[in-house]
Amino acid sequence: MPAPIGVFDSGYGGLTILKELKKKLPEYDYLYLGDNARAPYGTRSFDTVYQYTLEAVNWFFAQGCDLVILACNTASAKALRNIQQKILPTLDPHKRVLGVIRPTTEVVGNFTNTHTVGIMATVGTVQSNSYPIELAKLFPDVKVFQQACPMWVPLIENGEYDEPGADYFVKQYLEALFNQSADIDTILLACTHYPLLEAKIRSYLPSGVKLVLQGAIVANSLAKYLEMHPEMAQKCSQNSQLAFFTTDEPAAFEKQASLFFGQKIEAKHTDLA
Repeated sequence: MPAPIGVFDSGYGGLTILKELKKKLPEYDYLYLGDNARAPYGTRSFDTVYQYTLEAVNWFFAQGCDLVILACNTASAKALRNIQQKILPTLDPHKRVLGVIRPTTEVVGNFTNTHTVGIMATVGTVQSNSYPIELAKLFPDVKVFQQACPMWVPLIENGEYDEPGADYFVKQYLEALFNQSADIDTILLACTHYPLLEAKIRSYLPSGVKLVLQGAIVANSLAKYLEMHPEMAQKCSQNSQLAFFTTDEPAAFEKQASLFFGQKIEAKHTDLA
């Protein structure tokens, strides 16, 4: 029986991906889960992120989902490969779990003229080196510089992303990135929370520097994936329906989620562990 496409994030950031998925592929049903009770994932160990992400994937499978998108860079960096290579072949080889790093790295190298790209991400994503590793395979002539931005997610989740206090940390991390290389002409926001800081980031960018967001990239990639894999597309229900779950308090989730998703939503609570 066809089921929704699962979309997972440690908290709210994945809603910026879901927003673009819904825009690109509005006919499909989507089931969103935010593990807000245990967020953020960015500073947690590889083992912890892997365990949490695996619990979420199993939750989606229990809801009948055959296709799950890890709309979280940290989960994609720290858990996706093990889940794809070690878990799915024995758990259910007919189900699929996809991430956001591979589709992003497949195109981001096309944006740069100086062959120099900056990655702004969580500590966990930076430490994983996932972006430099993948970009080296796809665009070997592109130099990659990373900057961890540990204060950005807390600022965003506490509603301070549009306040004057956020300017300090936006400027600080951008300066730290450009101190690594003045040749950077393309910056990837490699955390799905960061689009809420887009306006502030753009205001401090040097002229001519491109800012790349992941939402539309991931949505286009999923559209191509479903076109290339009609057998998977047939397993995804198409009633244009949305459902939202959180491991934390639904009322608090609903209030914050509207900022990321762009419209009011209704959420339900669920437990993973």
